[in-house]
Amino acid sequence: MPAQDGFVAELRRRRDVAGLSQIALAGLMGYGRSYVSKVETGGELPSKEFADKAGQALGAAGALTAAWQEEFADRRAPAAGATPDVGAAGLLVLDDDAELVYELEPGRYRATMRRRIRNVGAEPITRYLIRISVDRYPGDAQRSNLLYREDPLRWDDIDLHAWHGEGRTQRMRWQVKVDRDAVKEIWLELAADDGSRFPLYPGHDTVIEYTYTVPERQWGHWFQRAVRLPTRRLSVQLVFPAALGPTVWGLHTSMSAESSPLSTPIEETVQGDDHLYRWSTTDPPLHARYRLEWTITDHTIDPARRPSERMAALGVLQQGHRLLSQPARPFDLPAEADDARRLIAELRSVMTRVGAVHQFAKGMGIAAPQIGVGRAAAVVRTAAGDEITLLNPTIIDSSDQADAQYEGCLSFFDVRGQVPRPLTIQVEHTDIDGRHRITQYEHGVARLVAHEIDHLHGHLYLDRMPPGVEPIPVEQYRGTGQAWSYQQPTTRPADR
Repeated sequence: MPAQDGFVAELRRRRDVAGLSQIALAGLMGYGRSYVSKVETGGELPSKEFADKAGQALGAAGALTAAWQEEFADRRAPAAGATPDVGAAGLLVLDDDAELVYELEPGRYRATMRRRIRNVGAEPITRYLIRISVDRYPGDAQRSNLLYREDPLRWDDIDLHAWHGEGRTQRMRWQVKVDRDAVKEIWLELAADDGSRFPLYPGHDTVIEYTYTVPERQWGHWFQRAVRLPTRRLSVQLVFPAALGPTVWGLHTSMSAESSPLSTPIEETVQGDDHLYRWSTTDPPLHARYRLEWTITDHTIDPARRPSERMAALGVLQQGHRLLSQPARPFDLPAEADDARRLIAELRSVMTRVGAVHQFAKGMGIAAPQIGVGRAAAVVRTAAGDEITLLNPTIIDSSDQADAQYEGCLSFFDVRGQVPRPLTIQVEHTDIDGRHRITQYEHGVARLVAHEIDHLHGHLYLDRMPPGVEPIPVEQYRGTGQAWSYQQPTTRPADR
């Protein structure tokens, strides 16, 4: 069982019994309105102060404090006779330098953490606990949970490496402590794979450095540094390609206060084709959180890049990702109406970004698996500009008449394929309130809808092409900017 589940389970149970929402409980405790949500979803580690205050607010101080002690006390004080870890009070962070680089190819963020630490305790330290946590939608925990439940952080993507000593002298081995969809905790051992050990003795300093990567689709537009140990100096640097037109700002938060601007400005410099944003502070208070946020102007993405690269940079999963070959999970409506609404809103947002870099004269659509969420939702925008929302759609009938037209797919946008499809389809789908509907679509609208329904059933249009017929490179396609040729395409409810 993940290390945090016991305390969180007890917290949720007590909160449910008290009939309090996460925001209401945070208010009673004097914390920021989203803090309880972050603790319950693993975005923040609870402190003993948090456990005590939650217990007082819920009338369960003993139970919650006991649950916290059982899971987290070992991070603050070692058991008798045990070797203290970095969570013990004997560690001082002299320098905490963090850098986050956006790598345009292949569309991911690379974080590098470098810390100079000093053992000010009485016993050797033999391991160092690090935490990798992502939150695509800060302030909207349910939306983030939906994303990471369907597309969790994977160790192959993270590609973690760690070193000990100046200049990455010695590679460190590591062990997983917590493995959750959006949170990983890892022990970095002051030891190497060859068996050599290099404990940090009292009064001595050392440097620990580690690096990891996260795909762009899983990383929100923010980077936060939390002060969990006494720290002398903390610095953060962001690096973005200038072509993305970044805008960066900073916020200071704490467990008990809402966000406020950083007390000093972020320094911006230009280095070749990159924009660098750097901020630092000295003697930050314990439990302080410093967060840099940014926006990236999508239309500045280099139009000379391959179409598939541009789509990937806009957050569209590309051919080969497992979610594109798996059936999507239907929504239980109306029980999951809020999740469905949030997902539809995100699909619309991605469509807007994509529509800013490419002309879709035939109309366009996008399905939830293409943005990393394996749920049965899609949005279609017709050539006339009408929007069709599809929840739990299935084609239940189709006409014998069919034709073949060229289609493109955002998940492999470098080619176009001639795909045979019926001229008319009838689709059973669900309204947000749970009512089942049957709608008939014709001609180009039917083709757009069928394409997205294929995605929700784990198919690409390649599966519909006749044997021996292959897609053509987009450079050879002559239909860009032209609508499909049909007579009076229509959409109407079926008489059922």
